[in-house]
Amino acid sequence: MSSKSPTKQLVLNAFVESCSGHQSPGLWRHPDDRSTSFNDIEHWVELAKLCEKAKIHGIFIADVLGGYDVYGGPQNLSPAIISGAQWPVNEPLAVIPAMAAATKSIGFGVTVSTTYEQPYHLARRLSTVDHLTKGRLGWNIVTGYLDSAARNLGATQQPAHDERYAIAEEYIKVMYKLWESSWRDDAVVLDRERGIYTDPSRVRETNHVGKYFTVPGPHICQPSPQRTPLLLQAGTSKAGRTFAAQHAEAIFVAGHSPSVVAASITDIREMARTQFNRIPTDIKFLALICPVLGRTEEEAVQKFQDYFQYGSADGALALFGGWTGIDLALYGDEEELRHVESNAVRSAVEALSKASPSVPKWTKHSVVDLVKIGGLGPTVVGDPSQVADEFERWVTEADVDGFNIAYAIKPGSFVDVAELLIPELRRRGLFWDDYAVPGGTYRENMYASTGQSGLPATHPAAKYRWKAGTDASDHPVPNS
Repeated sequence: MSSKSPTKQLVLNAFVESCSGHQSPGLWRHPDDRSTSFNDIEHWVELAKLCEKAKIHGIFIADVLGGYDVYGGPQNLSPAIISGAQWPVNEPLAVIPAMAAATKSIGFGVTVSTTYEQPYHLARRLSTVDHLTKGRLGWNIVTGYLDSAARNLGATQQPAHDERYAIAEEYIKVMYKLWESSWRDDAVVLDRERGIYTDPSRVRETNHVGKYFTVPGPHICQPSPQRTPLLLQAGTSKAGRTFAAQHAEAIFVAGHSPSVVAASITDIREMARTQFNRIPTDIKFLALICPVLGRTEEEAVQKFQDYFQYGSADGALALFGGWTGIDLALYGDEEELRHVESNAVRSAVEALSKASPSVPKWTKHSVVDLVKIGGLGPTVVGDPSQVADEFERWVTEADVDGFNIAYAIKPGSFVDVAELLIPELRRRGLFWDDYAVPGGTYRENMYASTGQSGLPATHPAAKYRWKAGTDASDHPVPNS
């Protein structure tokens, strides 16, 4: 790249799900793919070791609570079931303690929805794993997007989009109260002579009563190393941006070109500064990307062509249907989607067109070709220098801070990242040689700051923390 190359030290996460394929449906058929071993704990332990050896910041585990049943619908799961398009999928939190036991520094981001689980229960689950990982847990806060999940969890469909975020807003405040305000930092005294495990004057009810939740507290777990896990988020709708600007420490963005996400990133940073008095650079933006690497460009292109033949068209259309709510089975194979009556289809195609202006005619097969490897993000094919150039372009044009790296095959794609791409990023001064805080918390290594285990002082939830030596009357539980 030119002298305008960015100077940011990139944040890199491996982007996975407890399923086979994830963003590249059908690639489980490839002879070098091992993603079908996701039911085996050894699969996850080896992935964690591989990523930590490369000094990757974290393993970001996506999740869904329902199947992709829009394509060929209504409620038609067959394309996803046959192709293995995020089906079957296991619960993500369960594998993290095993990965943590085999590693020292890598973090683990886990996706859990605020729509279908009580905050008191989730606070305990996340605190437990933050303890067991010595503070290496992140929580990807989502509100859900599949009606198939809602139907299995006591509703006929999801709550309306903005109501889901209203629920999430109250939910996160409850979590702050439980994690940060119900126990003083020094509540656990372990006084063996007097037989006092925890000083009861340093534990209190938070007595939350709201529109959606009534949670008297206190939290049932003692404070974990981070108290509040690193806060991750992925919504970029208007409601999602407002939520992210206030709460998120790292935001996952997806689009096939920097121009698709740049305005949203600028908007969230400005909103964080003006509305919530946060430092905009405290929010790390991580873009979805799927690199296909070779030692030469020719080798990379051959790899991509090899991978492409295993991708599932029906799986890609099932995922696209779930992500957008659009059933492309309703349209003819050669029908140009720019001209159909559906505004939703035209809007989705317009977004794809910005990223891939060379596509002369957008049909459902054009969508398949774009989505089949890499899903919602760009698939970058090239040698290490070419792929690093593309990483730099995203930083320069969209102001991202790093990437959630999706795979075509697993673990092969991550092996290539470790052996080919990361040395090139280091050569350019874009990636560290070691964790900023070896053995530290996920938050310390995300911010590259020793001692930053808790929320930054400028985060809106920092006011919730009940610090050692502070009387309860001097630090009441915040009302909001």
